[in-house]
Amino acid sequence: MGAIEDVYEDLETDVEFEEFAAAVEDKVEQMGGLADEETAAMLIAHELRDEEADTIADIEPGMNDVKFLGKVTSIGDVRTFDRDGEDDEGRVCNVDVADASGSVRVALWDEMATAAEEELEVGQVLRVMGRPKEGYSGLEVSADKVEPDEDAEVDVQVLDTYRVEDLSLGASDVDLVGQVLDTDSVRTFDRDDGSEGRVANLTVGDETGRVRVTLWDEKADLAEAFEAGEVVEVGDGYVRERDGDLELHVGDRGTVDRVDEDVEYVPETTDIADLEIGQTVDIAGGVIETDPVRTFDRDDGSEGQVRNVRIKDGTGEIRVALWGDKADRDIDLADRVVFTDVEIQDGWQDDLEASANWRSTVSVLDGAGDGAGGGRATDGSTAGAADATNATAADTGLDAFGDSAGPADSAGTADSTGTADGAEAVTDGDGTVTAPADAGPADDVEFTGTVVQTGDPVVLDDGERTKSVETDASLRLGEEVTVRGPERDGTIHAEDVF
Repeated sequence: MGAIEDVYEDLETDVEFEEFAAAVEDKVEQMGGLADEETAAMLIAHELRDEEADTIADIEPGMNDVKFLGKVTSIGDVRTFDRDGEDDEGRVCNVDVADASGSVRVALWDEMATAAEEELEVGQVLRVMGRPKEGYSGLEVSADKVEPDEDAEVDVQVLDTYRVEDLSLGASDVDLVGQVLDTDSVRTFDRDDGSEGRVANLTVGDETGRVRVTLWDEKADLAEAFEAGEVVEVGDGYVRERDGDLELHVGDRGTVDRVDEDVEYVPETTDIADLEIGQTVDIAGGVIETDPVRTFDRDDGSEGQVRNVRIKDGTGEIRVALWGDKADRDIDLADRVVFTDVEIQDGWQDDLEASANWRSTVSVLDGAGDGAGGGRATDGSTAGAADATNATAADTGLDAFGDSAGPADSAGTADSTGTADGAEAVTDGDGTVTAPADAGPADDVEFTGTVVQTGDPVVLDDGERTKSVETDASLRLGEEVTVRGPERDGTIHAEDVF
């Protein structure tokens, strides 16, 4: 046995020996006598091994013929097309195949497309050889050869209907019913070919968990067609991974439709008292403070926005920073809100803060949160829902958010009607609580905090409370000041600033 035969015997490949030997002769000729047959054979073998894909995740655009194993997860319709300069009609069928590492679309042409239509079934395992390239919807492989492998096993589930816990990387042709938890606005981006792409997200959940749904191009507008709480069915989705989390993607074949079904989603929240810096968690509580939206300039010159709210559960309180589009969410005092995938960070004056970013969801629940009845917005408005303290988290399967607002204590805090100690509340004929009959003159208060908003009004934060301040003094963001003056309607009218 010669040197070429020895190298070929050690090589696990579908390439025939005659083709391998011809490639070796071409390599010797290309190198102009700098390599003998054995060296050239080893070079050809190395090239072939480089293109053996251990998993689908190893496949990259620009590789030559790759070979890999995958389970069929969906089979598209056979389409016909006209070839340039030819009378014969072309045929193509797109098939999605997957392994434990991911999935890829395989284009089958002409006779292979016909055979797929007649013989191929979802769940079959295929050995594929073809050329990978970047397609319109991501990586795809143009197949040169496809063979079923009845003995091989690929660990990928193929279900008729999925739950969130059933999703796995590489799954495609996924149908899933879930409750809409949050939606985002449509964003645009530039593709490598110069065209403009569009993308939007919504988050859905069921009794087994939640998943972020990514909508591409013409499907992106669907994100703005639904509201939190509605139940939708995602059809023909495919599972991808981003930053370690699975996502359900909807492309040109996919659908998202409103359906009349009952789906319960109950988040597993962490008590505020148990939070630690560096965690990414789900939290829930009643809103006891709200701030206005603030804008700022990013380093790249674009404008960003943020809004802070403070929530309370039965174990404590925490400020939540809502970034980007989430700052526009309609959140009011006494609302019960669930925040998912928030990052716990070090906030003002060593107080913990939860950051709700692009991956977080914000869900306002029906009814008001316990402990939110005495809340105050920094614009001076107060929570006026008379039944705010009567709602319980048990209505939605959540743990209790916090203690109900009760009678005022001796320190002069507001009671459940929002009136001050000693002031008799006046009620209209319908029972609506209005201003006290004789509130008396406002007392001077003193408050020390960090300037978190300049302008009119100035907003100070001491790590536990946020106060609006009317002042003519010129203050800078981040400056710590003390103000003194009467407080009216939640705003301190500062007579002294020091």
